[in-house]
Amino acid sequence: MEYKNIIIKREREGRVARLTLNRPEKVNALTEVFMHELMEGLQEIADDKQVRIMILTGAGGNFCAGDDITEFPDWEVQDHVPRVRFMQKMSNFIEEMDKVTIAAVQGFAVGGGLELTMVCDLVFAEDGSMFGIPEIDIDTTPGWGGTQRYGRLIGRRKVKEMIFLGNLMNAQEARDFQLVNYVVPKGKLDEGVNDTIDILLDKNPLALSLAKFIINRGVEADLATGLGFEVLSSTICFADKGQRRATAEFAKRGAGWKDRRNRVKAWMKKYQGYSYGKP
Repeated sequence: MEYKNIIIKREREGRVARLTLNRPEKVNALTEVFMHELMEGLQEIADDKQVRIMILTGAGGNFCAGDDITEFPDWEVQDHVPRVRFMQKMSNFIEEMDKVTIAAVQGFAVGGGLELTMVCDLVFAEDGSMFGIPEIDIDTTPGWGGTQRYGRLIGRRKVKEMIFLGNLMNAQEARDFQLVNYVVPKGKLDEGVNDTIDILLDKNPLALSLAKFIINRGVEADLATGLGFEVLSSTICFADKGQRRATAEFAKRGAGWKDRRNRVKAWMKKYQGYSYGKP
């Protein structure tokens, strides 16, 4: 499909889909038309069985400013309810996609833009990017899941501060509060994302998919239910022929296993500042 407000590009022989929010003149703020177009793009990627990883990013040096509030004066209260519910549905859709999802953030990720990053599996941020949820300054509260997911990620004290005051945090602070996995220097965002994709594409897609499913479901369940998810997931993996081959490689420290671990060690040294020895 051809889109006006988003760009979808296939990479790595179709195994990676990069979805770019493409309204840079408005900090990629989402109008109603933009929202529905974004949902269509997400559905296209979800339906593509070849795609294993989705990158969500923004054009023009910014990620996303959330809602385009210039549309608000034209909306009645009864119109706002389905709009917010649609955005919650889209957020849930991203969170539950059977792909690994990576938010690649430059510039501002505020309001609904921050809420979009919260439903991605991994978040890379360029140094200097800013995060916040300042809806209070237009006399409203977050509506795309911000009050709920935000508190679960960083704790209710910090989320109350951010929502009550409408202040922003930089990329380093966002990492400290676990909104971001890694902060990379300016100009290195694509490199950091691509290095991580190299590692992810080397993993068993079934194991990744099941791990994502049981983490997302288990974190909201009681411990006994979460442990039950683990039993079922590991059993499904154990029945997979690829898992049997990987176990055999590990047992004999074969070349395939060594290559896989060496790539992880190189990634750790580059992005965590250390590696490890044996095993």
